[in-house]
Amino acid sequence: MPRNTASARSGNDRPGLYTEITDKIIAELEAGRIPWVQPWGTAAAKAPLAMPENASTHRRYSGINILILWGAVIEHGFTGQSWLTFRQALGLGGNVRNGEHGTTIVYADRFVPDDERNRARESGHEAQPVPFLKRFTVFNADQCENLPEDVAAVAPPPPPGMIEPQAEALIRATGADFRIGGSRAFYSPASDFVQVPPPAAYFEPINWHRTAFHELGHWSGHSSRLGRDMTGCFGSKSYAREELVAEMAGAFVCASLAIVPTVRHADYIGSWLAVLREDNRAIVRAASAASKAAEFILGFQPGVDQQATAAAANDKREAAW
Repeated sequence: MPRNTASARSGNDRPGLYTEITDKIIAELEAGRIPWVQPWGTAAAKAPLAMPENASTHRRYSGINILILWGAVIEHGFTGQSWLTFRQALGLGGNVRNGEHGTTIVYADRFVPDDERNRARESGHEAQPVPFLKRFTVFNADQCENLPEDVAAVAPPPPPGMIEPQAEALIRATGADFRIGGSRAFYSPASDFVQVPPPAAYFEPINWHRTAFHELGHWSGHSSRLGRDMTGCFGSKSYAREELVAEMAGAFVCASLAIVPTVRHADYIGSWLAVLREDNRAIVRAASAASKAAEFILGFQPGVDQQATAAAANDKREAAW
């Protein structure tokens, strides 16, 4: 990892960066560890369950950066989910301690190469942009000193008795055609409804909410919402990609509501590995789509401008894909 530096490298090392991220995720999955389901309830997790956030701007990180930063929190035993660039720490009157190693995160964008621009001009067709990643280095607030006391302040979690009611209120607020019954949970793209067995069918009541948010992750991809490819049949690669998106989307929503994420479909790990091994951009794309799905669902919370959230999700989807 780079030492104290705020510089961002260009996308010239794009293939290596995609491969570096993908290889790490594959290694985690092969070892039986799910990067979007960290051991929050174990001694390894010193930080509270939360989404990673920039301590200066208070904006949440999104996409693959959520997995990268969650992993760094667990690996290094950080006590919070707040992050800063080297310059942001200085701007707040603090500094990164000497000798600290930062964590590399990425920014996805697009550009049009000169030869593609020329081809489009000659053919009269629209130029096709090429996606790329930039590297940035951030430091956990634990790695900094002399910061204002309130910069990395951790918001207290909601009282345990409020978590499930808040989750249920969010489910209702989505306005989804949400049906309770039957013996299995699923989303029907053709009929655009979610069905989940009754809570009594689950050994732990909170598993009902985890399942609900997984299925709502699928629901967000309908053509009238975020417009993902929902046509894949069971066993296909497109089906595996959509399951990967819903798994992470459900985990991101749960973490935002102080619900410890769990794996809903561990039996799909083999198919996820196949997708990742074939395409070194797949995990970045899936994490980006999952982040947009989670933002879309969470946008229905009271006091949140849902239309603005949806517009922002679409804007970021253009940049990330």
